[in-house]
Amino acid sequence: MFDVPTKALESTVVSVIPTLPQSIVDTQEVLNIMRRQDQFFASGMTLSEEFRRAQLFKLRKAVEKHEGNLIQAFAKDLRKSATEAYFAEIGVTLAEIRHALQHLRGWMKPERSATPMALAPARSEIRREPLGRCLILSPWNYPLLLNITPLVAALAAGNVVVLKPSELAPAMSAAIREMLQDTFPPELVTVLEGGVEMSRMLLAERWDLICFTGGTEVGRSVAQAAAKHLTPCILELGGKSPCLVSRTADLSVAARRIVWGKFLNAGQTCLAPDYILADESIHDALVATLREEILLRFGSEPLNHAQLPRIINQRHFLRLQKMLTPGSVIHGGRSDAEALLIEPTLVAAEDRSAAAMREEIFGPILPILKVKNMADAKTFVKAGEKPLALYLFTADRSEQEDILGSISFGGGCINDVLVHAGNRGLPFGGVGESGMGAYHGRHGFEAFSHRKAIVRNNTLIDVPLRYGPWGRFKDKAFRLFLN
Repeated sequence: MFDVPTKALESTVVSVIPTLPQSIVDTQEVLNIMRRQDQFFASGMTLSEEFRRAQLFKLRKAVEKHEGNLIQAFAKDLRKSATEAYFAEIGVTLAEIRHALQHLRGWMKPERSATPMALAPARSEIRREPLGRCLILSPWNYPLLLNITPLVAALAAGNVVVLKPSELAPAMSAAIREMLQDTFPPELVTVLEGGVEMSRMLLAERWDLICFTGGTEVGRSVAQAAAKHLTPCILELGGKSPCLVSRTADLSVAARRIVWGKFLNAGQTCLAPDYILADESIHDALVATLREEILLRFGSEPLNHAQLPRIINQRHFLRLQKMLTPGSVIHGGRSDAEALLIEPTLVAAEDRSAAAMREEIFGPILPILKVKNMADAKTFVKAGEKPLALYLFTADRSEQEDILGSISFGGGCINDVLVHAGNRGLPFGGVGESGMGAYHGRHGFEAFSHRKAIVRNNTLIDVPLRYGPWGRFKDKAFRLFLN
């Protein structure tokens, strides 16, 4: 139903500002893009529901049209199967767009707010307005999902966007650039490819919002750059997300879900369980069940499994290899350096000094630590930084409430892993070292918007109380109304 308005809006976009060159070669080109995006945003074109809805429809059609190219790029960069590429990225992205289209009108409506009696007869409301020119810096591990999901939020909120995909997934970066270049005028959405120098160039400039997904150390640099211009940030970082397995857990279900969540995308998932804290009474049984599950899903020769994703590059492959210290491997451990493959691997760890416990793993290696009980597991987690996610497998409701109420973490699941990020009604984000801000669904719309407070008064009634000069009567009246 928006085909005609979409075409009309496209022609208006082109007439407002000349088309930009597609080859970005130096700082001046980037500055030109930013200037023209500012001009386009100032034109007010992005403010209407009709315009925003039209862009979301175009984005949905673009993802559907380019699905084949995207799947090929996933295979080239990460060796992802077509099925995994669809259910973990393409399908989730399309669902995010559909959700935004379904709820956009409600999100944009002014929100009534209570007005204190002292301000009567005024009425109060909150209006959302777009922030302006936004920068999205995205990683390589889920290159479509983590580029397009924040873009959906930015467009729904009425912003203009510069998007920089990761250079570590070059095929996906090129596919995303081609898809968005064919879909949007660069005054609205521009994709800039490049490495560290491009990121530094972009971060040196002023933005109205920066959304970054990646590692904690780079996140610090992004926050420092943003602070120079007082630019707000959404930082989706990572950390060591624990998985606690209680003596009351259903071990077969726990093992099945942990293996799925940990080894999806070869463990290169910021929300993946980074290590297991297992109650000593079920530790050995859990390890045995995890082994059985890995064999069931990947076979006895996982390196020959056609659907085993690869490690993104040699640097990360070598980093992961150093975590496999002699005597620590209790299952798996084999690798193929030429193909950048590491089979799903379980390792034993005593404490945080173990090689696999010193940093976020981001690969198919899963340390398992034995604890006396969940109280000890809680103490262990709280001694570290606040994680992006926490997972608890237990049938004990009081144990669930104790862990949820006493440990700070970004988000998580009881008796499952990862799936909380698939609920668009829940905010996705970290806390402390694992990030700041959150998005997905309405939370993304809010993150890319400014909440503007408005009081509507009339001129028919003008209570003289607030006007000077002051006296004893007005003093008593103020105390009455303001307490």
